Amino acid sequence: MDTRPLEDPARAPTTALYLGELLSAYDAEPIEGESFAFLVGLRRPDPTEGFANLEVAARRRMPPSQLLRSGALTVDPFLLRGASIGSAWWAEQGGAAGAVFHTAAGAIPIGSRLPVVVTLLDLAPWELPAVYQRSPAAAFGQRLRGRILRGAAAVIVGSEATARAVLNLLHVRPERIVVVPLAARAAFQPAEAGRGGRSSTRRAGSPATSADPRSDRERLGLSGGYLVYSGRYDARQDLGSLIGALSRLAAAGRPAELDSATSWPPRVLLIGASPDDRAALARAAVRQGAGDLIAYAPALADERVAGLVAGARAAILPSISEAAGLAAIEALAAGTPVIASAVGALPEIVGGAGILVEPRDPDRLAAAISAAWIDDGLWGRLRAEALSRAGPNRRTWADVARATRSVYTDVGARRAPEDEVTGI
Repeated sequence: MDTRPLEDPARAPTTALYLGELLSAYDAEPIEGESFAFLVGLRRPDPTEGFANLEVAARRRMPPSQLLRSGALTVDPFLLRGASIGSAWWAEQGGAAGAVFHTAAGAIPIGSRLPVVVTLLDLAPWELPAVYQRSPAAAFGQRLRGRILRGAAAVIVGSEATARAVLNLLHVRPERIVVVPLAARAAFQPAEAGRGGRSSTRRAGSPATSADPRSDRERLGLSGGYLVYSGRYDARQDLGSLIGALSRLAAAGRPAELDSATSWPPRVLLIGASPDDRAALARAAVRQGAGDLIAYAPALADERVAGLVAGARAAILPSISEAAGLAAIEALAAGTPVIASAVGALPEIVGGAGILVEPRDPDRLAAAISAAWIDDGLWGRLRAEALSRAGPNRRTWADVARATRSVYTDVGARRAPEDEVTGI
């Protein structure tokens, strides 16, 4: 398994979250006779040493190919080929049966001697080629990656919508696409909501500590209610439309039907923006007259992020490309309705627990925000649907781990034909 994204979560946050939760679930329920060979970076501490219950048969240090930037897309498949061949030899010598190579990172081994299982969490390189294939190196690397991907023994995706996109964009054989829905981290639980969901209280018996979500909200000046964004800060997202929507709400004035105790316009809390992202967003917001409507929180521990998401009126996820939808999954697990773009996996994930709008349309996004903020009846129905998914029977990472192990079982005993795994 390629675990290098765990060493630098900021570089690939969705992949790092996926690998961390999956391996933690494996670690919580180890299987006798199962062992792992981890590919780790050359220069950083090994992140897999914390999984104490997993039998680790080997660790292989990989060179820092990320320094090549887009060139890594071409180099990594050949580096991983060597690692795959070495792992296959070790597995055979050790008497292992059913060995597989699992990667959720961008790189896929070429000509692997092991069946390759790929978890595909992002389709932006193919959905937004003008952004992610701008240079000749990036364009060649993504074409190579797509070609190798078609030879994988199994391609795991998180939703039926993503499965259809993989079929249409990458022409992977449908029988090799496996849908394994993702899950929220354990910290995401519903908060007790006050009137209209614009304020929340601590769970009974929880102390008021520095990690108390109510304390976090007070420090951030959010006692009057807020919306929350906890996604990424790159070209996959449509944060420009969010700023435009807030600007329109501010210019429209206070709605007559809104009670005097409710703040207007709504404020949006952005979680996890880097200093550079924050500065760029703040400049854009000020230019459009929405500078006071955005609050910022740094990267926080899971429990604190979960508390802020659970205490929000709604989670807002304006996107242009979204294959995983983890931020939406976690908001719903916290009982928080979602306002999202109708792209990728989001309509399937959100369903009746939110409002969907077309991307790049700040007017419609403004209307959706206004409706969720003003209409307590609408908000109550969305909240009830979100809470219905947040009960004790909700999907967990243990479920994801069991389904993923089933994929290993299905492909581990068979080898892809030689012309499929090596053809370029």
